[in-house]
Amino acid sequence: MADHYETLGVSRDATADEIKKAYRRLARELHPDVNPSEEAAERFKNVTHAYDVLSDPSERQRYDMGGDQSGGMGGFGDIFETFFGGGFGTGQRGPRSRTERGEDAMIRVDVELSEVIFGAKRDISVNTAVLCNACQGSCCQPGTTPVTCDVCHGTGQVQRQVRSLFGNVVTAHPCGSCQGYGTVIEHPCIECAGKGRVRERRSLTIEVPSGIDTGTRMQIRGGGEVGPAGGPNGDLFIEFRVMHHDVFSRDGNDLLATAQVSMTDAILGTESTVPALDGEVRFEIPAGAQSGDVITVRGRGIQALHSTNRGDLRIAVQVVTPTRLSGRERQLVKQLADMRKDPPPVFGEFQQGLFGKIRDRFFRAG
Repeated sequence: MADHYETLGVSRDATADEIKKAYRRLARELHPDVNPSEEAAERFKNVTHAYDVLSDPSERQRYDMGGDQSGGMGGFGDIFETFFGGGFGTGQRGPRSRTERGEDAMIRVDVELSEVIFGAKRDISVNTAVLCNACQGSCCQPGTTPVTCDVCHGTGQVQRQVRSLFGNVVTAHPCGSCQGYGTVIEHPCIECAGKGRVRERRSLTIEVPSGIDTGTRMQIRGGGEVGPAGGPNGDLFIEFRVMHHDVFSRDGNDLLATAQVSMTDAILGTESTVPALDGEVRFEIPAGAQSGDVITVRGRGIQALHSTNRGDLRIAVQVVTPTRLSGRERQLVKQLADMRKDPPPVFGEFQQGLFGKIRDRFFRAG
């Protein structure tokens, strides 16, 4: 049997793309519609068979390891197959179908935190196997159909008589001429190389559910690759990653933010506005607010997954002490201190700075 790499005229380390290009070049040269000679027809069959093996990663690996394409003996199951018939343990009868289910596919999609609040629609692009437009999954050149194998006569199997310790035994093996399909494609589709499918980048619109988090997966049934010979599609799995936001973080379905408040506003109290992800939110900073205090705005967080309930917006107060004062400002502050006669500093449990304090209060508030 001729070497498949030599048949296609490529090196043994050729890429899948190089193998495909070599096959297409030879197919256009040797196709019966272009070259009707018997020699070209024989070469065309050999080229097609070589491509069938080398274009399938698992078949190519087995071939590179010296696997016998015609199905040699080896192992306990093969001994049973030799003496008592092919397909031991499988129960397979008749020709096998070219049509198979497509592979599942998975892609990762980055979403903004704002898209997570109520959910959103997104257009995504997927590089996958789709039905060949030229042959519509038939694997044949338009206007042609598979023909019955003249070796197995459509059964997909051939019988052989084997002399053994038990006498002459008739065994059944997959037909090597049609590879068990029962039919032969004499004129494979050039566009898909007789696979019934081609790789193509396609676009689709997906619904981003509200409340998802990084690592959440969504299954779209039938959104994966179309199967060989126009077989049913596999499924598409989408894994989401929620992008970092400069202002807001999240705790479950609650949104967290920090508001820097001047010393005077913390003393006297004030109102402020935060540009939330779904519109501005006004909130009140009470008089005497302390760094680490948490102000909760109910129902302005993230809508829960598969629910209409929303989390809260929690805002931590950070009182900013001025570092530069004018002479007049310093005098006024000193007058205030003299009037209040505050006690000296009170010592308590050590905390890792403001953000440790805020973190503790955030989770106590939740």
